[in-house]
Amino acid sequence: MFETIVALATPPLKSALAVIRLSGDDCFNIVSKTFTKDLTKETKRGIHYGYIINNGVNIDQVVLLLYVAPHSFTGENSIEIICHGSMVIANEIIKLLISNGARMATNGEFSSRAYLNKKIDLVQAEAINDIINATTLEAKDLAMHSLDGETSKVFLPIKIKIAELLSHIEVNIDYPEYEDIEVVSREETISTCSSIINDIRTLIEDGEKSKILRDGINVAIVGKPNVGKSSLLNALLKEEKAIVTDIAGTTRDIVEGDFKLNGVTLHLLDTAGYHESNDKIEQIGINKTIKAVNDADLIIYVLDETGLDKELSSSINNKEIIYVYNKADQISNKKPGLLYISALNNDYDNLLKEITKKLGLDQIKVKPSFSNTRQLGILRNMVNYLESAINDANNNQPIDIVSVNVMLAYNASLDLLGEGNKNDLTDEIFSRFCVGK
Repeated sequence: MFETIVALATPPLKSALAVIRLSGDDCFNIVSKTFTKDLTKETKRGIHYGYIINNGVNIDQVVLLLYVAPHSFTGENSIEIICHGSMVIANEIIKLLISNGARMATNGEFSSRAYLNKKIDLVQAEAINDIINATTLEAKDLAMHSLDGETSKVFLPIKIKIAELLSHIEVNIDYPEYEDIEVVSREETISTCSSIINDIRTLIEDGEKSKILRDGINVAIVGKPNVGKSSLLNALLKEEKAIVTDIAGTTRDIVEGDFKLNGVTLHLLDTAGYHESNDKIEQIGINKTIKAVNDADLIIYVLDETGLDKELSSSINNKEIIYVYNKADQISNKKPGLLYISALNNDYDNLLKEITKKLGLDQIKVKPSFSNTRQLGILRNMVNYLESAINDANNNQPIDIVSVNVMLAYNASLDLLGEGNKNDLTDEIFSRFCVGK
């Protein structure tokens, strides 16, 4: 029996209403001690209106939503208390419920219980957090595919193929006297593993694209001092986020802002102008520029007529770069094939088109995908295991040796969906959630 847990499910801010959530076998009894109606005899889902009472004093008028196990999010008896949105009231109700036997929930504990009670798999559980943190409709829709179970369904045929291959290999291990079976098993292993690897690589490719929708793109705006980097940031964000002057070295720290393009969040970083400086504070900003360049997925290199900075250019390695000349209105001799904008005049549509083309943003479609680091890491491990199995089979290793890596791939498939051993990893995943989830 799980302890009854309680937490505020809405933000801890003043609002019209607040929702307090409880889950646990004893939650009907605990709430009944403080409510105007006995809930312990309830056998089906329902809505109840009344008062939360403490020692004969009404604390608040509330509406209760009752969920009888197993027909609840967690699979346990659950109650949601809808009270007025004063944090004084919400905190008083929570303290009262704790004094009557509940305890404060830990981060993600409601979702964790839903997972442990097999109401959702681990991919669906992670999707809950992704929905909460979504900053675009596309990122939300991507997470909804996983929450609805569609992403897990895409993977199910792969898991079944590996299981079937293992069962065929086991036949050979159990009947080693039939050499022809071993030959068939080896050939089947090579063929089936190759097919599965192709399927998994497709999932990885889709996941890498979807990861852009989920996490966004880090974009560093770099260049010499006073080429208009801050003006470009302000133009894209449509606000005066960064200070703009004609004095070189005005930007001394990283200025950040988010910009949406084709449903993808671009995390913009306006950096300090790259140049030699004896100013200690300015040099710190330049060092941060170098770090921003290293962390960026895309570099927007802003230029003027003086061209590239050799030292800055030499520090940029293996990065997607867009070179753009700013202050186009001041450049009389424009060269064909180069990109010109005027941030001051909000003339930068051609830059947005180039970003879209460079990153392939117009090719990204919302579809069921494994898009977080954990999921993609497991898929890559599965490819490695299956490639090792193929290698063993090609080298005429005994079939029971070949099966070791196939089994590792199958265990990884269980870990992907959270069907394997429930270890400390799942605890770490749920610790990222907010308390009320």
